[in-house]
Amino acid sequence: MDIKSAEFVISNTDYRKCPEGKLPEFAFIGRSNVGKSSLINMLCNRHGLAMTSSKPGKTLLINHFLINNNWHLVDLPGYGYASTGKKMRDQLKQIIESYILYREQLTCLFVLIDSRHEPQQIDLDFMEWLGENGIPFSIIFTKLDKLTFAKGKSYTQVYKEKLTETWEELPPIFLTSSEKRQGREEVLGYIGEVIKSLT
Repeated sequence: MDIKSAEFVISNTDYRKCPEGKLPEFAFIGRSNVGKSSLINMLCNRHGLAMTSSKPGKTLLINHFLINNNWHLVDLPGYGYASTGKKMRDQLKQIIESYILYREQLTCLFVLIDSRHEPQQIDLDFMEWLGENGIPFSIIFTKLDKLTFAKGKSYTQVYKEKLTETWEELPPIFLTSSEKRQGREEVLGYIGEVIKSLT
């Protein structure tokens, strides 16, 4: 898929205030500092479309971007910010869960995982929750450029083996590097196929 246009539409904290209409939505979520904004900018070929920050927890809103005038890319707040207070964590949990559970236009959720780390319980629990609620999702491993090819393959394989302990069938999995633009065609190709299957 070729992205010809990408424009910011709206930010808010309530899924009921998200754009009206029936355009499919592909949402991106991950833990703190997973490289979500960098990945979105890389996919859209637009530097600065999504705001990047070295400070975790920059995205505290549901951000909608209109892509090619026929689908929305949604940048969701992250989960698991240990440095925020309980009130803020509860608020973010409410924003995230209500969007995921009740937003009818949500077509696929991309869960971002930092490829440099061993499987984290918070990610495994989140994916388990998605499965229990029947939410279609895919996994995107980020920051592959920070590892050698062999290590990257080894780390992601360990993760897949961990997932097969509880999942009979694994969701689609993509390996990416925003720095090297790796995985862009695969992710966009998958989105294109899903959109085609809806028509």
